[in-house]
Amino acid sequence: MGGLSIWHWIIVLVVVLLVFGTKRLRNAGQDLGEAVKGFKKGMKDDDKPAGQLNDQSRTDESSAAKERDRDAN
Repeated sequence: MGGLSIWHWIIVLVVVLLVFGTKRLRNAGQDLGEAVKGFKKGMKDDDKPAGQLNDQSRTDESSAAKERDRDAN
């Protein structure tokens, strides 16, 4: 009584297909796949050491520090 059999899942699948249609489900699947790819790419980019990231704020901070040093002398 506690579990769902294969027939229950088939009925649920048929109802979902009737409600949403195959085109809408296909588009949702593509969107989900692109989101997963983007997430994996973002996680891969985070693995780079801090010195290898192309972050504009870091270059701005180093430029500002050089100017402060130059003004101090």
